[in-house]
Amino acid sequence: MYWIITKYLITAAVVVAVSEVAKRSDRLGALIASLPLVTLLALTWLYIEKQPAEKIANHAWYTFWYVVPTLPMFLAFPALLARFGFWPALGLSAVITIACFAVFAVCVKPFGIRLL
Repeated sequence: MYWIITKYLITAAVVVAVSEVAKRSDRLGALIASLPLVTLLALTWLYIEKQPAEKIANHAWYTFWYVVPTLPMFLAFPALLARFGFWPALGLSAVITIACFAVFAVCVKPFGIRLL
């Protein structure tokens, strides 16, 4: 139980640190947020918990393929924010991400990459 609480606290601290840095510097906050911190933490937790190397490698492999269709959201959100406000822009960005993911999953399936 202590291990799970420790994992939550460390992971939460990373997210809070990113948001605090972003309040002070747009560029530095974005740079830190763009780093795959959550993935690095997940890989670390999997390793520490003695998961097989194949499972850890698969996590990294699929993370790459799941990130690609999320990228358009980062371009759409600023334009949507200016036009609709925060919550609608966030919701529309989520819809865009889901649509991009569905299209992307269909496009990569012929190459043997199964995301769904």
